[in-house]
Amino acid sequence: MFAEKIFAVAAVADQAVLVILLIMSVLSVGMIFERFFALRKVAAESKRVRGRIRMALQSNSVEDFEDIARDPSSMEGRAASYALRHMRESGSKGVEEIFNTFALTERPDLDRFLNFLATVGSNAPYIGLFGTVLGIMKAFQDLATAPEAGQQTVMAGISAALIATAMGLFVAIPAVIFYNYYGKQVKGVMQSLESVKELCLAYAKKKGL
Repeated sequence: MFAEKIFAVAAVADQAVLVILLIMSVLSVGMIFERFFALRKVAAESKRVRGRIRMALQSNSVEDFEDIARDPSSMEGRAASYALRHMRESGSKGVEEIFNTFALTERPDLDRFLNFLATVGSNAPYIGLFGTVLGIMKAFQDLATAPEAGQQTVMAGISAALIATAMGLFVAIPAVIFYNYYGKQVKGVMQSLESVKELCLAYAKKKGL
């Protein structure tokens, strides 16, 4: 009795798995494009700030921190402006906490949708495999109920069932690729913010704040 219920579910669930994978694909593609446009400018500004930090180190000019603090277009510039204002009002004590708090505040916006892409990338193949198993069960059940159909019925059912596995991989691979790509961009931005913090501390020591 229980086995019959499972086969009854398998008769319709394999198609439901394809619908779920299609929905996951549409959502992940939308999130991939959203993150592309959201992180493109942030990553470009961060790269520009890293270049300015590199030049400041080469010229041994920590005063360039003030120029970075006057640049509100970059995330690092905004953090530097908060830190500079804090130093002028209260000294260098607590500057690291200012940067850390700023990073904790901004990080969720940078990481938006990345967890979903990671979930899709890790689970879509298993969902596709589940759909394939259901499809194979359906194919053999059809053969059992109609043995005169023969081998062609089973092969056709199995080939159709394998579509779910292929669909799962089709959904998962782009999600994993862009999750890693965007994760690397976010990591670069956070490292750039950390570099600005260290430059800020060197600036505070030089100025005696």
